[in-house]
Amino acid sequence: MRQLPEADRDAIRIAQDPKFPRWLEQITATGGCAHPVHLSGSTTALDADTGEILHHYDTLDEPGERLLVRCRNRRATVCPACSRLHAGDTFHLVRAGLLGGKSVPAAVRDRPRLFVTLTAPSFGAVHRAGELCRPRRDGGTCDHGRPLGCGAVHDSANPLIGQPLCPHCYDYAGHVLWHAHAGKLWDRFVISLRRQLASSAGLVQSSFARHARLSFARVAEYQKRAAIHVHAVIRLDGPTGPEDDPPPWGTTHRLVAAVRASARRTLVLTPYSPAVGELALRWGGQLDARPLRVSSAGLDDEAVAAYVAKYVSKGASETGAGLDHKVNTCEDIDASPVSAHVRTLMHTCWRFGGLPEYAPLHLRTWTHTLGYRGHILTKSRAYSTTYAALRAERAQHLGHSYIPGAVTDVHWRYVGSGHSPGAALLAAGVSEDLHSVREALRDALAAQRSYT
Repeated sequence: MRQLPEADRDAIRIAQDPKFPRWLEQITATGGCAHPVHLSGSTTALDADTGEILHHYDTLDEPGERLLVRCRNRRATVCPACSRLHAGDTFHLVRAGLLGGKSVPAAVRDRPRLFVTLTAPSFGAVHRAGELCRPRRDGGTCDHGRPLGCGAVHDSANPLIGQPLCPHCYDYAGHVLWHAHAGKLWDRFVISLRRQLASSAGLVQSSFARHARLSFARVAEYQKRAAIHVHAVIRLDGPTGPEDDPPPWGTTHRLVAAVRASARRTLVLTPYSPAVGELALRWGGQLDARPLRVSSAGLDDEAVAAYVAKYVSKGASETGAGLDHKVNTCEDIDASPVSAHVRTLMHTCWRFGGLPEYAPLHLRTWTHTLGYRGHILTKSRAYSTTYAALRAERAQHLGHSYIPGAVTDVHWRYVGSGHSPGAALLAAGVSEDLHSVREALRDALAAQRSYT
């Protein structure tokens, strides 16, 4: 008789436990989180005046004497359940800054708003989809004897897309250092944008904050060539933020012109290194700044919010441009399941990380993301709501809010994380079931809206 796999035997053991119903309630409450955090402790709510115990919770009566909470990892490759929740929060965060809601006034949809794409410069010729990969008319070869074109027309799914035509010509040093300074490039771009708007309106640059305010939400995305490009929603408000209308000179046309001028002017210099010298880093020549739709012209607000939410749940490994975990040695890089192009970028990161002039960049720490050190999603303070506010609102909706007028005494400690093999199977099933229910509800609501 064939023995059952370990995961199946473990799942049967869990299902036969007398406390299985409560365990299943905990897993369902986490949405089927793949790597839950295990906590032990208690919470006691006391009346502030009398000291009477209003509510007490302790993990002593829980399965394993522990409470499971979400890992909150945004990457779908790490935890599908938490990544879906994070994507939903991101959608509402971005949407609120476009259409209002979540404490943001609806008037923001009438403000100048752009969907801006900023790209990295070229670091060398790469294979491209479509006709762009055909050889140049003059043909020829590079200094290493390789053709300047591959002579083929690739479809978008071809694994060659984004790979260098000549690895020896490709500027791997520039690519890695551009990634390491991408956050500073964005900061310089925003500063320049404020100055450009002030100058175009005839204002002293230092007085911009008294007349208008820029708000944004941006997401970083890896291209096929493993270089970051930035998508950003940029909105122009009055000086107090979303509650205030911009000045008469604050038009969409002026905002587009200022974005284009600022992107061209933004410059960051790298620290001097005997290995590569001092590099002047700029945004790439491909720039897109499109108005968001108010009536019939421009991009759709909902589509932009959905796009940002969809990408923010992707990890570096899912896009083929790095890993979702850190590497500790060169051997880890060699063993990574990535392309030769990405592996060379990782080795360049690791090598530069050992140079004293690049020590502040912490390149070895960020080797797995090819030197990029920024968050996937960032936003300005006044753009819209926050993740913390969305989580608090969800907790209140689920009845997890604190008792009014109570003093809470909390004692918690971390005791572990993750699942046993059988528990992982059961959690994955819960996650898929909940996802299927949400998809069915979404389809039903879409059909209802279409019918009405």
